[in-house]
Amino acid sequence: MAKIEFNEHEKAAIVGKIKLYFREELDQEIAQFDAEFLLDFFNEEVGAYHYNRGLSDAKAILEEKLETITDAFYEIEKPTDYQR
Repeated sequence: MAKIEFNEHEKAAIVGKIKLYFREELDQEIAQFDAEFLLDFFNEEVGAYHYNRGLSDAKAILEEKLETITDAFYEIEKPTDYQR
């Protein structure tokens, strides 16, 4: 699996959310560097779990849609005398 990387704007938004969480939920200020370090830690240690869950969810949706398409083909299939 390729390393999960965020662009500059995504990283800034996530780091901002980490700092906000510490301020509002833990009544503590966290430095920019510490918030970035925490993001990197979670990205490396937990990111794969989130990534894999996203893939699993996407796969389930795709399988559901493919089943719908397959059903639609059967619905428009014309009857023939040919027996398999």
